Amino acid sequence: MTAPVAPAPPPAPGNPVTGQLRAATSGFQLATRRNVELALLLFVMVLLLGYAAAVEAAVIEEITGDFWVQTATLGVLFFAAHLAVRFLAPNADPVLLPAVAFINGLGVLFLRRVDYAYLTKAKVALRADFSPWAGLGGKQLLWTVIALVFAIVILVVVRDHKSMSKYAYTLGLLGIILVLIPALLPASLAQREGQSNGAKLWIRVGSYSIQPGEFAKIMLLVFFAYYLVKKREVLSLASRRFLGIDFPRGRDLGPVITVWVLSLMILVFVKDLGTSLMYFGMFVVTVYIATERASWLIIGLGLFLGGAFLAYFLGASVGGPFANFYTRAEIWLDPFADPSGDGYQLVQSLLGLGQGGLFGEGPGNGSPRFIPEVQNDLIFAGLGEEIGLFGLTAILMVYLLIVERGLRTALGVRDAFGKLFAGGMSFTLGLQVFVIVGGVTRLIPLTGQTTPFMSAGGSSLMANWILIFLLLRISDAARNPASTSASARPGVGRRNPPEQLHDAPTEMIR
Repeated sequence: MTAPVAPAPPPAPGNPVTGQLRAATSGFQLATRRNVELALLLFVMVLLLGYAAAVEAAVIEEITGDFWVQTATLGVLFFAAHLAVRFLAPNADPVLLPAVAFINGLGVLFLRRVDYAYLTKAKVALRADFSPWAGLGGKQLLWTVIALVFAIVILVVVRDHKSMSKYAYTLGLLGIILVLIPALLPASLAQREGQSNGAKLWIRVGSYSIQPGEFAKIMLLVFFAYYLVKKREVLSLASRRFLGIDFPRGRDLGPVITVWVLSLMILVFVKDLGTSLMYFGMFVVTVYIATERASWLIIGLGLFLGGAFLAYFLGASVGGPFANFYTRAEIWLDPFADPSGDGYQLVQSLLGLGQGGLFGEGPGNGSPRFIPEVQNDLIFAGLGEEIGLFGLTAILMVYLLIVERGLRTALGVRDAFGKLFAGGMSFTLGLQVFVIVGGVTRLIPLTGQTTPFMSAGGSSLMANWILIFLLLRISDAARNPASTSASARPGVGRRNPPEQLHDAPTEMIR
């Protein structure tokens, strides 16, 4: 039985202790942590400066007077990005920008090291006089400028991530068109210059080329997130339970089957396993995030493996559009069967990683010119030769940190669209790293995917910086006390202080 209890008397208006407490808690809000972000950026610049000096000391046998120019330029660019985040998204995650800045900066400096490798020892004088703005490193530095400008513009234009859902169908259609354009073009206009793996991922116009699939992934993620917000209740329904897992109804498999068929079409016409895996994987994981049912992951994995085996056996028997995938699978199964022919690229990658061992040859002491496409597909192997397994593990940990902060953003944001969009972007970035690193280390067949923020090329760099700034925009909404307090329960919002126990009414229960 509950005894009636008289309500506690309100605090006296003139009570100085209560007045001070209210004054102290009325302005309570989450710290923006922008100074932490700035300190991390300074630490990143110190690391990059040390790497640049070590490379010159090993390659040129002296440290030139302008070894700091590229690092200083990167520092100015990342400081400008920091200012943009400070004023446009002040509550955003403070770790994302420094972590990506480290990967991007390391990529620029390693590409300059690759430039040095193509100047023989007879041209030491040319190495010392090599301009910081020349070669692959200088070009990648220019692309970093362009990518950050576009990313900051996106941050200015997209003031609320939920506004992107209004254009979900338009962006989804545009994304499909961008994926299909290279497949419809002749090989001379859809393959990178000097490329021999058959993948059609590019649009070439003269000496310029663009990889539209990098931008298509963001557009498709917007559509996937919007679509699954509308259909999540239907997709969450279960028909039967098997081995403790609730599987969906057969009639609800339509969207996944459709995307599976589209991914097979990409495998056939674009001739790239990595692109097919990335698009199908990001849809299945977004479905999992929306429904929280592990059965979607099992179904998705089974469909993809089934499609890959089907493509392999069709390529072995009838050839045709599956012949390219069959060849890649054969190289993956035994790259040393033809080490100077079809398996040359993968063999040199494995030898470079093996030469690096645990600790590596040291910055500037490797031989990246012997690794084909070391500036693009196999940049991870070139780095591994010089920084070893421990260095590569550190880089992978930074990538893992970026993905983790993105998933934390997805958990923190209030709206369903933001959760699915942020979670999908984070997983897509992690999947792209897995696809390229898995190919380089022979875990999966080698693909034409680029290493995010590191490989040479503007399309991947621009698209991934836009992805990061969209994550920062969603993170700002997730950590913004003004936006979260309105939707929070009374007394739980971040702006409001927790309810004081001594002011709460008391009930006696016998």
